[in-house]
Amino acid sequence: MGLTITSAGAEALDRLRPLWLELHHHHQAVGGPVLGPYVDDDASWSARRALYTDFLAGGGFAVLAERDGELIGYAMVAVKTSVETELDDTWRAGARVAEIETLSVAPAARGAGVGSALLDRVDAELEAAGIHDVLIAAFATNADAIRLYERRGFRPASLHLIRLAART
Repeated sequence: MGLTITSAGAEALDRLRPLWLELHHHHQAVGGPVLGPYVDDDASWSARRALYTDFLAGGGFAVLAERDGELIGYAMVAVKTSVETELDDTWRAGARVAEIETLSVAPAARGAGVGSALLDRVDAELEAAGIHDVLIAAFATNADAIRLYERRGFRPASLHLIRLAART
């Protein structure tokens, strides 16, 4: 059986936990100790799940990638106004802007086109909604993700620097 990409709502949130935690661990690997300390898995998922609930309630959407009935990836998209994204003070943007908040692919499925298939579906959903301005973020050290996004037409626009006081 091939790859299946479907839309999902709040009913699918609990299915996303394992893939979010894989991404949380990946962030720790690519971010390294310089960006640490990191929150534990339960705190991370609790915060992320609440964020996803808000996105879905506010007009956002999720798309899931499954192979042979197994969830192997997902994308979570928030739909915001250009004011909420702070684009309007620098760039011309439409009234609504999408932010791909999460793109997660199971480690064993990475490099097999799953991320591209998810982004294809995200693009189709956004096109149908008349949303043409899209943001996505990646850790500065996540070269693979940055290459994927640049192949999709995204360009670096800003760089967030952080300084964390808490160290373990």
